[in-house]
Amino acid sequence: MDNKSPDAFRTISEVAEDLDIPQHVLRFWETRFSQIKPLKRGGGRRYYRPDDVALLKGIRRLLYGEGYTIKGLQRILKEQGPRYVQAIGRGAEIVGGNAAAQPPAAAHLAPSRAEPMPASQPVQHHHASAMEPGFAAKALLSSLPRAAQPLVGADDLAFLKATLSELIECRRLLHGALAGAAVGEDG
Repeated sequence: MDNKSPDAFRTISEVAEDLDIPQHVLRFWETRFSQIKPLKRGGGRRYYRPDDVALLKGIRRLLYGEGYTIKGLQRILKEQGPRYVQAIGRGAEIVGGNAAAQPPAAAHLAPSRAEPMPASQPVQHHHASAMEPGFAAKALLSSLPRAAQPLVGADDLAFLKATLSELIECRRLLHGALAGAAVGEDG
């Protein structure tokens, strides 16, 4: 990707390599964020425009670097617009929910959250080039849906387990009876 012009379109494999994210995660993001609109050519090849790449970089930074959820990021895109997230992808500073146009070397990242960060915790800087090993695996895991909380209480769960045990025993008895009936017909 280094030998291409900054205005050149990128294939999904180039973008995935640049962002250190699997291609299927990029395709998944296309289903969750309607603002990502790659050009699709014959054979289903995707070509991302420079604005798409900046948007994807901003999405990755907010999801993995800042800890936003997909739903939270969808809200940001709806309220702030894709230009805001693109600016973040290009290295703009995140302060109080607004992206300031500052280069990443001078940028000071502050989480855009309701609670202020405690003074005892050091501010962490997240840059794409300084991601820790295993970033792609963490990216994949964080994009997967979370398991829902159980809808039943402990008493209901115990009742359901007992019912399941009874059904399994009934099935065992039925299989035994059917096997015995089949032996009786042969003899």
